[in-house]
Amino acid sequence: MHVCMIAYTFYEEDNRVMRYSEALAGRGDKVDVIAASKPGQPQFEVINGVRVFRLQAREKNEKHPLTYLMRILQFLFRAFFVVTAKHTRERYDIVHAHSVPDFLVFAALVPRLTGSRVILDIHDLLPELYASKFGVGTSSALCKSLQLVEHLSASFSHHVIAPNHIWRNKLAQRSVAGTRCSVFMNYPDPSIFSPRGRSRDDSKIILLYPGTLNWHQGLDIAIRAFAENAALFPNSEFHIYGEGPEKQNLIQLASELQLEHRVLFRASRPLREIAVISENSDLGIIPKRSDGFGNEAFSTKSLEFMALGVPIIITDTKVDKYYFNSDVVTFCASGSVGNLAAAMRRLMESEAIRREQALKATQFVEGYSWKTKQGEYLGLVDQLVDKAAPACLSIDEPTPDEAH
Repeated sequence: MHVCMIAYTFYEEDNRVMRYSEALAGRGDKVDVIAASKPGQPQFEVINGVRVFRLQAREKNEKHPLTYLMRILQFLFRAFFVVTAKHTRERYDIVHAHSVPDFLVFAALVPRLTGSRVILDIHDLLPELYASKFGVGTSSALCKSLQLVEHLSASFSHHVIAPNHIWRNKLAQRSVAGTRCSVFMNYPDPSIFSPRGRSRDDSKIILLYPGTLNWHQGLDIAIRAFAENAALFPNSEFHIYGEGPEKQNLIQLASELQLEHRVLFRASRPLREIAVISENSDLGIIPKRSDGFGNEAFSTKSLEFMALGVPIIITDTKVDKYYFNSDVVTFCASGSVGNLAAAMRRLMESEAIRREQALKATQFVEGYSWKTKQGEYLGLVDQLVDKAAPACLSIDEPTPDEAH
């Protein structure tokens, strides 16, 4: 089978794109990935059997909607011509397009018209993301337009993948029939996120956040909460890995709080490096705001920390309370500096509490491993191209045991 992945992202940092691609390549399929690039990266590279074509440089600093739109449109047109040319030479059986944006799926127009099957993988709901990112209402004309784009993109596709059950239900209500929409959460890949043994042997307490630095991620709240505990735990540090439009504001905040030597900012790293960095941390921090987007956007960092045996503090968003309970995570109130500071203090004070929570979380996350879900994805792909293998689609609500 010949498969094309299209994603306006950095391949080596995107768990979902990498996970699907390596699963297909691992069973002998030919996989091309059309992706964005960082400065200094080659335009073409073979990574674990996957052919990666990098079309366009990307910076995660889009503060204005037009900047964001122009860069995405540029990538769309480049992807369209590259995919069309490659498909003309050697036909694609499947084109798997990853949002955002949803309309990136139209880069597969020619393959779609000539019989290829198309999957739209919605990582984030674009109308809600846009409202959060640029401060507009979900009932605005622009967000309504994005809902129309979502509907058209889903209609163009043969199948739609949603990242969690809450969003699957929302998509089924407004854009795609439930029979054409399945849930594949951003499961941690055990070949990457499995404990290999910590290499740290110092006495520090390291708090960690790896990911995009957007306002809805709530890193400013976490930095202020860390500041409340800084004097109590002089051996503690807060490490933040990632890029995004809020980075300079966060650096300035750390400086204003005189924490520039304790709150350390690092560039984003490839996924396999992040796994090592995460395992060597003592406490994962996921401080999302429970606004319209953050309340329902599932953060795969939670499952990755769990798989590595690292306890986490996470805000009490709708989606996180849907999947987790207080045995496997420590919840804190969204937007509350004091509540997050108290949660930090409780876990930083007690290694025993951290160890107990991590143990329960490690057992819990076994049901959310890519190892157990990979066959469902391969079955879906095979079904779409009329192979004999049955597809097991994760479209149902989880049972109470699965959810908790």
